[in-house]
Amino acid sequence: MNPLLKKTAAALLALAAPFASTPSHAQQAVPGGTMRAAPVASPERSTWATAPTQSISAGGVDFAYRELGKHHGGTPLILLVHLAAVLDNWDPRVVDGLAAQRHVIAFDTRGVGASRGSPSNSMEQMADDAITFIKAKGYQQVDLFGFSMGGMIAQEIALKEPDLVRKMILAGTGPAGGEGISSVAGVANLDLLRGLFTGQDPKQFLFFTRTPGGIEAGKAFLKRLSERTDNRDKDITVSAYVAQLQALSAWGKKAPADLSRIRQPVLVVNGDNDRMVPTINTHDLARRLPNSQLIIYPDAGHGGIFQFHAEFVMKALGFLAVP
Repeated sequence: MNPLLKKTAAALLALAAPFASTPSHAQQAVPGGTMRAAPVASPERSTWATAPTQSISAGGVDFAYRELGKHHGGTPLILLVHLAAVLDNWDPRVVDGLAAQRHVIAFDTRGVGASRGSPSNSMEQMADDAITFIKAKGYQQVDLFGFSMGGMIAQEIALKEPDLVRKMILAGTGPAGGEGISSVAGVANLDLLRGLFTGQDPKQFLFFTRTPGGIEAGKAFLKRLSERTDNRDKDITVSAYVAQLQALSAWGKKAPADLSRIRQPVLVVNGDNDRMVPTINTHDLARRLPNSQLIIYPDAGHGGIFQFHAEFVMKALGFLAVP
């Protein structure tokens, strides 16, 4: 990355830390690589606001993760999150809704949040890390739910290890080489500045439309992100953010992959006005995946799954329930 751009990105992230997560009490590591966790009565009664953060070592990395709904059994659903995000950037309504019927696991990739190691700067490496984490947990097959950058990682996982993946949900994302994907850094940094100068969280601009419905949905989403008050994840570091920007730039310039190789059922979802990963990529992704279903939410942006969380959860659970 150009040194000037790197310094600019670092300054923007430092000035607008809320893009990474809402203000939090950073989670603290304890001896042995385990993590302090919010006290809960039992895993079955955990919610996303109370689920303990755990740690597992694999491939030289201590991965921080949380899981809900383990008692349901079945194929685990692995959550792969967006640019600059940590565990506390997942919408509690989405995670709790999915965990009402599924075994759900979210984790921080290397060098992000409470996970140790040097941050990855390519989608391929982040996919390798996810595969390492999944196998360390002992799973031979999983479902994947990738949002934004996480959807790009999910595609790489399915191409690298097709037998590991049963089904995928890809939201707010696009294929390698997709239109406008290499410009995500510019869009993100512009809205970081917009948030800074207007006193708002940048996600209000990045994830939601500027219509009355979009603005209200954004406010509600941001309020939900603050529901967890104890043992929150660590914010992303400047170096990890810069590494992810590098990965996104390379992905946007990469030659398109042969997505016809992905034979698994895929649910493809977005809002009709995504500024970060233009919605045209969502349509392209659905066309190129041979076994896909497409949902486009009206008057919605990049965070359409959060704006329409109840409808999305219902559709996702139905999709995952089909053998």
